[in-house]
Amino acid sequence: MTDGADEKHHRSRPALLGLIRRLWGHLSQRRRRQYGLLFGLILLSAFAEVVSLGAVMPFLGVLISPERVLKTSFGSEVARFTGITTPAELILPLSATFAGAALIAGCIRMILLWSSNRLASNSGADLSIEIYRRTLYQPYKVHVARNSSEVISGLSYKVSTASSALQQVLVIVSSMVLLIFIMGAMLAINANVAIVATVGFGCSYGIIIRVFRKRLARNGALNARGYTIVTKAQQEGLGGIRDVLLDGTQPFYCEIYSRANYPLKQTEGDNVFIAGSPRFAMEAIGMTLIAALAYFLTRQLDNSASALLVLGTLALGAQRLLPALQQIYSAWVNIIACRDSLHDTLEFLDQPIPPEALRPPPPALDFKKSIRFEAVKFKYSSTGPTVLNGIDLELSRGYRYGFVGSTGSGKSTMLDLLMGLLEPTDGRVLVDDQPVAGERMLAWRRAIAHVPQSIYLADTSLAENIAFGVAKEEIDMERVRKVARQAMIADFIESSPNGYSALVGERGVRLSGGQRQRIGIARALYKQATVLVFDEATSSLDNATEREVMDAINGLGRDLTIIMVAHRLSTVKRCDVIVEFGKGIVVAQGTYDSLLEQSPSFRSMANANE
Repeated sequence: MTDGADEKHHRSRPALLGLIRRLWGHLSQRRRRQYGLLFGLILLSAFAEVVSLGAVMPFLGVLISPERVLKTSFGSEVARFTGITTPAELILPLSATFAGAALIAGCIRMILLWSSNRLASNSGADLSIEIYRRTLYQPYKVHVARNSSEVISGLSYKVSTASSALQQVLVIVSSMVLLIFIMGAMLAINANVAIVATVGFGCSYGIIIRVFRKRLARNGALNARGYTIVTKAQQEGLGGIRDVLLDGTQPFYCEIYSRANYPLKQTEGDNVFIAGSPRFAMEAIGMTLIAALAYFLTRQLDNSASALLVLGTLALGAQRLLPALQQIYSAWVNIIACRDSLHDTLEFLDQPIPPEALRPPPPALDFKKSIRFEAVKFKYSSTGPTVLNGIDLELSRGYRYGFVGSTGSGKSTMLDLLMGLLEPTDGRVLVDDQPVAGERMLAWRRAIAHVPQSIYLADTSLAENIAFGVAKEEIDMERVRKVARQAMIADFIESSPNGYSALVGERGVRLSGGQRQRIGIARALYKQATVLVFDEATSSLDNATEREVMDAINGLGRDLTIIMVAHRLSTVKRCDVIVEFGKGIVVAQGTYDSLLEQSPSFRSMANANE
């Protein structure tokens, strides 16, 4: 996507409030109730702040003119209750009251800060798990079309913007409530001063927001794209590390990473500056207002003591007011800066969940007779080319089948249709004369095990890699040993010092290619599937290792139906039936010898393989 297209896309995105509303819709009922309780804590915190602010006037009054405080109704009640007879004795109880109110308000603010951060973080974890769940349940067609760096950046960085947005909304809400309460208290003390201070500070922040709004939106768009590019650069450099080391292309990948990372970090720094810089200007303006306020109050009020009393209270109110305004502004900056990433996160959260995700998985389909393709056509998109064009083919249970053909002939797409990962654009796939769709498709998938060209091995034990996807404590070690023997890998495993507990290293770096493939076969057998699919499973092996792996495959029982895709005809030579594909159709099928006689294209492949 070009920069211009990106900008147009970002401009067409919904408003910020719409994004927050969508985010709220993805929170569970439990989390929403917790946010409701948190709002109650916000109100309590604001009330405590006002109480501590209200305690300032009598405290300052008793310090400046204790005899006047004793004459007030509040002072006389305190004196009567405590038995105080002289004005000086009021200092201790009022000081204790003021200190107590301040401490209680501080404790409540601390609890509020902890609760809001904890709740926002937990909400972010919920959303991250939900994105991962929804992504894993997407159809295979979606995964094929999507760049994995989009998903990884979405799960790692962009989802954190969702919890950050929730956190910033909480900051805005709590600061707004505090602002309203403090304003109410200041209005009660001196309405004119309160209005001037609020309008002055509010207009100042409004001007700053107007100045920086477009810049923040641009930075947010750059960040959203930048994290995906950085993730992609990391994957490409580290994923092909062998070639990078051999070719000495480290500077090339460092340059790609640098070009993506520097602008990203610069925009982050820019956003931090925009969020924090107004505070210094506002503090200077605040000090100027206090100086002006001191001048006017001393002229309006009868004596300097009264002026000092009001001034001290209003100054403390302003001291609480300014941080609240700065927090609102800073939170707004952070939300605007992450708006585009938040939008991308919501796109992941809006991925539809198929109905089967909400039900327990069905048992594996009991495959008894055959797999049949009836006039099957397939294309990856409505505007794309036809990959398969009218396939009619029947595969019987217990047979060994080999799929051959030139690159792009449709072999791998046939496998994906056979395994239920893709659905035909036209025509039907039937198992035991019943269409493979809906719940039946899920049951059919559980009857199939797949051995790809590149076996993914986790950096765990050999046993855990064979019983892949099974919790360690639930692994059936007897079954692991049995399938290891069937895959002809048991001797190697049992001769190693740690046996089945030995770690394989990341991606199986401590194993040879043949050993990795045999672990892949053992993994497929552990699943106890009735259909085994080998997709170019031996193409990267040398001839001797391929023969060993093929001996393991051909030694498997006839209760298994085996389908193999291969470029080397030696891989499928012993198959019961070889199916030749070309340009999306079945060109010929039969035994190896019969195809040599009947099919010129197969004969050409055989000659090229010699």
